[in-house]
Amino acid sequence: MISERFGLKGEDAKMMAKVMRRSHQSDAVYTWEKFQAMGYVWCMIPVINRLYDKKEDRVEGYKRHWELYNTNPTVGGFVIGLSAAMEVQAANDPNFDKSSISAVKTSLMGPFAGIGDSIFQSTWRVITMGIGLSLAKDGSLLGPIMFLLLYNLVAEPCRVLLPYVGYSLGSKFMTQAEESGIMSFVTKAASIVGLMTVGAMTATMVSLQIGYVFKMNGATQSIQEMIDSIFPCALPLLLTLGCFKLLNKNVKPTTLIVAIMILGIVGKYAGIF
Repeated sequence: MISERFGLKGEDAKMMAKVMRRSHQSDAVYTWEKFQAMGYVWCMIPVINRLYDKKEDRVEGYKRHWELYNTNPTVGGFVIGLSAAMEVQAANDPNFDKSSISAVKTSLMGPFAGIGDSIFQSTWRVITMGIGLSLAKDGSLLGPIMFLLLYNLVAEPCRVLLPYVGYSLGSKFMTQAEESGIMSFVTKAASIVGLMTVGAMTATMVSLQIGYVFKMNGATQSIQEMIDSIFPCALPLLLTLGCFKLLNKNVKPTTLIVAIMILGIVGKYAGIF
């Protein structure tokens, strides 16, 4: 049994078996509001339900993981396993800083996305897809079959083992961190990296440009180029901060999405964006 190889027995083994199986579905529900958050909560339900008896504690645990999250699902099981280990530590230690769970998770999603996308999305998938297409172009049914077999020959062991690796290393790490007193440093460092990741996502995933070109005496001046020369990506940043401010004032995300869609359509036809 996989659980026994990682020193897990009894209820711990059953809990992590459920987490591992659910981690296969972490990317099944993808929303533009919080990306893979729903899948992450789905993976953490067996952990939270086992650790907390009170309804309010469980709801708090669900909300703790209902936040923006996005990484490569093939290797993201490590982060899920680590979160499970930190939840166990938080349930057993009343002085544990539960905000560190979110901080560590947010700080790791970017690096693991880079690792997973580089290995599986950009390399291994391309290689196995090429093999499959070379067979499929001749009308052979072996094309899609070979692609799925070869790709999952490497990907599936990662999906199965990494949640256990994250949980095993996480438990040892949390114990050592608490004993040595470096947990506060790790939390602060993880928060900084997490904020940097969110900032980078804002610059690369949010797009807002002014299409209006100012004309005078035959000369033209692009408003967007002028803004970029002063502060690149200023408009996406202002849009993100504005949405964040409205969310803090309890404006519904769906309301913001509809408002941005309407603004984009009107701005496009008016020649502003």
